[in-house]
Amino acid sequence: MTDLQEARAILAGAELIHSPEAVDAAVSRVAEQITRRLENENPLLLCVMNGGVPFAGQLMMRMRFPLDFDHIHVTRYGRQTSGGALTWRSSSQTPVEGRTVLVIDDILDEGFTLAAIVERLRELGAAACHTAVLVEKQKRGEKPIKADFAALSVPDRFVFGYGMDVRGKWRNLPAIYAAKEN
Repeated sequence: MTDLQEARAILAGAELIHSPEAVDAAVSRVAEQITRRLENENPLLLCVMNGGVPFAGQLMMRMRFPLDFDHIHVTRYGRQTSGGALTWRSSSQTPVEGRTVLVIDDILDEGFTLAAIVERLRELGAAACHTAVLVEKQKRGEKPIKADFAALSVPDRFVFGYGMDVRGKWRNLPAIYAAKEN
């Protein structure tokens, strides 16, 4: 089976978790919450590559206040479906010292990546560090971090779409799906 055939088969067997309309409404709701909290802070928005791109882009279009934007690239997954060692691929080129920072990511799963990012930003002197995630996975037990803003909740399954990939594919879907469980 080719990569393309495999990707199509994964989508064909997946379960729709959140429709495009539900995702859009949730992004708007979170943008309003962030605006109320940060509109007078001139925050630095840091998008976590690659999964955070659609969420960050849509959030930014709904925020009507001055902000700066940059990205970081930190991952535990690569093309795998389970987390491994944390890899820092690139850091923000915008200084964070003394800034209010909003980290935007696709998913809060176990929380290790987001917690490490926040810790690093505090070490670099961020005055305040907030977090926004598109989805928070429902997991048992404590996570090392809680998102300040979470648009949606998803079951403890492998999810993809709207920035989240499955084997490098389907980040471009406007909805969120759960892969068929084996």
